[in-house]
Amino acid sequence: MPLIYRLLTEDDTSEFCHKVSLALSKGWVLYGNPTYVYDHANGVMRVGQAVTKDVEAAYSRDMKLGQQ
Repeated sequence: MPLIYRLLTEDDTSEFCHKVSLALSKGWVLYGNPTYVYDHANGVMRVGQAVTKDVEAAYSRDMKLGQQ
């Protein structure tokens, strides 16, 4: 079964938590630790979390990962 990968990013707000929670509710699995970085240009903290998911369909560059 093919494994697909996404990197979720957002400002460090509750919106990021909702984005990750939505992905988890759709069967995505956390991959590694979250990452944090200070965005000097915008003066905010940014956070990212990698997630993976086994899918039945063959991988295609055209697939919409968020809809899997």
